[in-house]
Amino acid sequence: MLKKKILVTGSNGLLGQKLIHALAGSNTFELIATSKGENRCLLTAGYTYHSLDITNKNKVEEVFQNVRPDIVIHTAAMTNVDACEQDHSGCLRMNVDAVSYLVEASEKHQAHLIHLSTDFIFNGTHGPLSEEEKPDPLSFYGHSKLQGEKLVQQSKCKWAIVRTVLVYGVVDGMSRSNIVLWAKDALEKGKSIPVVDDQFRTPTLAEDLAAGCILIAEKGATGVFHISGKDFMSVYDLALRVADFWKLDKSLIRRAKSTDIKQPAQRPPITGFILYKAKVNLGYTPKSFEEGLQILNNQLTLSNH
Repeated sequence: MLKKKILVTGSNGLLGQKLIHALAGSNTFELIATSKGENRCLLTAGYTYHSLDITNKNKVEEVFQNVRPDIVIHTAAMTNVDACEQDHSGCLRMNVDAVSYLVEASEKHQAHLIHLSTDFIFNGTHGPLSEEEKPDPLSFYGHSKLQGEKLVQQSKCKWAIVRTVLVYGVVDGMSRSNIVLWAKDALEKGKSIPVVDDQFRTPTLAEDLAAGCILIAEKGATGVFHISGKDFMSVYDLALRVADFWKLDKSLIRRAKSTDIKQPAQRPPITGFILYKAKVNLGYTPKSFEEGLQILNNQLTLSNH
């Protein structure tokens, strides 16, 4: 049986690395990982790596021409919400223009395009949200991701959109932090941290998100899927649960309001996802938040040895 070729963009990122760990040496798929610059994943066997700047249309076409992927999992994006608010052109290059190049290449090579998106396309008046919810972004980042979604939905290739929420996990080289690691690190150092109690999410373990993307690839599924964790909580509660799990001092966590924390971009107050469609159509089974923390703990213990 011929293995299907999966090309992953943004393979140096958190989700990208989890996809490498899940797909390297697979019996079903041949993995081609791509990211800007050098490969930063410590696992180097069982797949091939190409350096790729997705904002360069010719380079995108060149890699597709060489690789001829059957499936593309597009994880690369400019995801720093405040940076997007301050650098509109950079944000549009990564989150809109690059998507148009990938759509065009996927159409030409008849690849199944699996595109990552975000809960930040919603205005946050209520949640958890289903796939039918009407987008209404509050931030420039949210707008750019919604534009990217529209390009994918209007494309002539086979496509799926995976929206997710507040992804956490451990990445090789620990180059990027996330809310869980930030809270754990600050509390271990005895720092007092302000954490908002008026933003609600369903935090997503990076391994679960990777598993959801792979289920879509395996099933050849199309359409929009909400893939996140299953536990709905405020960001403040998330920090308390992190403190409980690692037995850290909860009194260091200060309740704050979104208005107290000066950030250039507005965040949607309430998101979180209803996972019914992903569970029924894909067989997606996310872990609980505490199970996710246990996985992180195991990985952190390993990387410290």
